[in-house]
Amino acid sequence: MLILLLEDDSLIGDGIQRGLKKSGMSVDWFRSGKEGYLALSSADYDAVILDLGLPEMDGMDILSAWRKEGLTTPVLILTARDALPDRLSGLNAGADDYLIKPFSLDEVVARLQALVRRSRGFAQASLDYGALSLQMEQRTATLHGQPLDLTAREYTLLELFLMNRQRILTRAQIEDKLYGWSDEIESNAIEVYIHHLRKKIGNKFIITKRGLGYLLGDAP
Repeated sequence: MLILLLEDDSLIGDGIQRGLKKSGMSVDWFRSGKEGYLALSSADYDAVILDLGLPEMDGMDILSAWRKEGLTTPVLILTARDALPDRLSGLNAGADDYLIKPFSLDEVVARLQALVRRSRGFAQASLDYGALSLQMEQRTATLHGQPLDLTAREYTLLELFLMNRQRILTRAQIEDKLYGWSDEIESNAIEVYIHHLRKKIGNKFIITKRGLGYLLGDAP
């Protein structure tokens, strides 16, 4: 998952970014309201964590502007504004969830996962495809009931394909989901990860569409 984080507090932002990366998510972090506002239209983010008290542009104004522009990316408001009118204003402005500081990082991860699942039409915390099953909360996978030994990025790539069935994913789209802006990407990294998944699940599990990208193939 690729997460857009808008948070001006360096300590909180750093903690969220580190925690989400440990959970297998890629994070682009902006401290400026204006920069964060523009960022959402620059990449295919799966969800947004939005603080309301941002410099240059208030979080509520950012959210309202996104929704007026037709951007439907799920937004989790993360703020110290705990009064009921503030929560209602955020939800009415188009937020999908609202969490008060201080917070548990595990809860942030769980809420993000739930928001992304629902936005893709998956109600349950598992993704099943033939004999393959992903348990999204535990970030584990089984094949024919047996555990699959996956690296963090292999799991993220597998989750990406299962949440985008019948959709061709370009190399650039895959890189966006697996890496943040500040991460270095080796030239053949995507091909290596796809090769590993084919080896562990099946040669026809991921299909190469020459000149276009990759598509989820046969269910194991």
